[in-house]
Amino acid sequence: MAGFYSAVDSDPTPNGYSTAVIVPAGAKIAYISGQGGQDSMGALSPDFAAQVKQAYVNLRAALEALGAKPDQVAKLTVFVVDHDMSKLGVLTRNVTEMFGDRLPAQTLVPVPKLAIDPMLFEVEAVVVLN
Repeated sequence: MAGFYSAVDSDPTPNGYSTAVIVPAGAKIAYISGQGGQDSMGALSPDFAAQVKQAYVNLRAALEALGAKPDQVAKLTVFVVDHDMSKLGVLTRNVTEMFGDRLPAQTLVPVPKLAIDPMLFEVEAVVVLN
């Protein structure tokens, strides 16, 4: 099992991530491709919060397909179109709901555009399988 760590003097957990995650030697790692906010029919809401919520539903489904759980995610990379601080609360809420106190390391990358024009958010994950 991975170890989750946050710096004492600058605890990032209120923003939904850990400072570092240590993966045990010999662990089997999976990489989950970017999950967007498309629903099961491929539709995208124009609403940022709705896309983020659905992207995490899609990430959970990808984890389940691997036989993994959220606490096995070591690292997230999130891509946000036209990021501003108002979006941080939406992101933090969704990460906290999914991961609880086992917050993965995380990098937020502001981008001008994603693969499909209406996409506003995408999340990819590194998962420790054993």
